[in-house]
Amino acid sequence: MNKIKLGLSPCPNDTFIFFGMLHNKVDCEGMQFEPVFADVESLNEKAFNSELSITKLSFHAWLFLQEKYLLLDSGAALGNGCGPILISKNELNDEELKTANVAIPGKNTTAHLLLKIFYPFIQNKTEMVFSAIENALLNEEIAAGVIIHENRFTYQSKGLKKICDLGERWETETHSPIPLGGIFTRTSEGNKFHDSINRIIKRSVEYAWLHQPETMQFVKLFSQEMSEAVMIQHINLYVNDFTLSLGAEGNKAIAILKNKFNTFLV
Repeated sequence: MNKIKLGLSPCPNDTFIFFGMLHNKVDCEGMQFEPVFADVESLNEKAFNSELSITKLSFHAWLFLQEKYLLLDSGAALGNGCGPILISKNELNDEELKTANVAIPGKNTTAHLLLKIFYPFIQNKTEMVFSAIENALLNEEIAAGVIIHENRFTYQSKGLKKICDLGERWETETHSPIPLGGIFTRTSEGNKFHDSINRIIKRSVEYAWLHQPETMQFVKLFSQEMSEAVMIQHINLYVNDFTLSLGAEGNKAIAILKNKFNTFLV
């Protein structure tokens, strides 16, 4: 049997969610999966080429790809207090940000879309792998940067300063959780495949919650430079009720993001 390629990041929330289905710990409805690990912006780029049957994507990227990929109800990263943060080494005001070199973790990330929404005047942007942004700031290679994932737990200890919590601002202005990323199936795979994968991911999330010590052993394989405390913080923040099912509140948040995205297309 050919294994189905599944695109995911090595971040703790993804490895936590997918442990069960990658290791046949849950009913996989006769399917087997081959993981394709990459950072989220690389996964976004693969999706533009329709490379993967199932993949993690930034919601920003998906808004360009709605004809190619279908959103699953399970597996998404939405929540409160978990959004990207614009940070710097030295304090910067809006006037200084207009000309500052600002790092983004990929042009198709939701972090970049939020930066465009709240700081439309920032024009000088440099794309970087998210894990390189803190050191680039410390070395003064860039003036500011948008951090994502576990970096929200580490930047302050390195002496870096928050300019704006973009997720917090989103929540204040929209009264909705921030939709960061979701899991998608390639449209050409069909609705039956889509529905099966949705059920399997839901089972895998439930399995991870019920078997955390076992699941964490897999998570640690991909997060060796991260303390276990940060791994657990990361999982608790990004794996929540919305991961099990988007529900009405999650779908409303995605609709709001879509409307804001559409204003940039006019």
